[in-house]
Amino acid sequence: QNLLAEKVEQLMEWSSRRSVVRMNGDKFRRFVKAPPRNYSVVVMFTALQPQRQCSVCRQANEEYQVLANSWRYSSAFSNKLFFTIVDYDEGADVFQQLNMNSAPTFMHFPPKGKPKRADTFDLQRIGFAAEQLAKWIADRTDVHIRVFRPPNYSGTIALALLVSLVGGLLYLRRNNLEFIYNKTGWAMAALCVVFAMTSGQMWNHIRGPPYAHKNPQNGQVSYIHGSSQAQFVAESHIILLLNAAITMGMVLLNEAATSKGDVGKRRIICLVGLGLVVFFFSFLLSIFRSKYHGYPY
Repeated sequence: QNLLAEKVEQLMEWSSRRSVVRMNGDKFRRFVKAPPRNYSVVVMFTALQPQRQCSVCRQANEEYQVLANSWRYSSAFSNKLFFTIVDYDEGADVFQQLNMNSAPTFMHFPPKGKPKRADTFDLQRIGFAAEQLAKWIADRTDVHIRVFRPPNYSGTIALALLVSLVGGLLYLRRNNLEFIYNKTGWAMAALCVVFAMTSGQMWNHIRGPPYAHKNPQNGQVSYIHGSSQAQFVAESHIILLLNAAITMGMVLLNEAATSKGDVGKRRIICLVGLGLVVFFFSFLLSIFRSKYHGYPY
């Protein structure tokens, strides 16, 4: 009982200074792995040092800090739950002990027994938004955390600047507004919206996935998610560019077929359009097959 009281007192003292307690191998084994323990511990395994070049780790750490601060400064804060972090450069032995070869990874260590499969957060499928982490923690610990984010006015400012820019443009061109009826301009704007939506931008906004995934062991970066149930932000950008290239090819094919210009010029336009469609659609199909491993069904 004395040992347990000392451990809880020490964790509470650290948490009072910083919402996320940094741990090396010794601290992890003493406060997280070793009994006795009557508290839950959430650990973020990461690689934040600049030489690791893990941009996803930094993004996930920002969300983790938001969640930990929300818990630390809430009225429900208690010694039932602690947030900790183990950096690869400070606890490589912990990574080896847990056979962990990727970062960031979130794990929950319950008060009794060993962590189960559900105690590892499915970051690849759900993303690392603070709200999603809070929901996962509530499922594992029955501790409900209301996420409070610092005010961010960047979206409001950007919208105000956009409205001001459009309003100023309309005012300057108030005597000649024919450009509003330009079909090509509206078509390009509509295509941009279509490309964004069909590439998965809305999914990214809802789920908050990482931009890409970097293996801390070998430094290999993956831009395409291997599962059909998830994607990276970089993947949606790649799909957007592929769809745009295919569409450009179709536009050129249509132009070659319907225009009344020089035959030789139309033939060149036709070949360029056909090349764009064949090459980039093949690339798009190869990505589809890599994610849907049973294709063709």
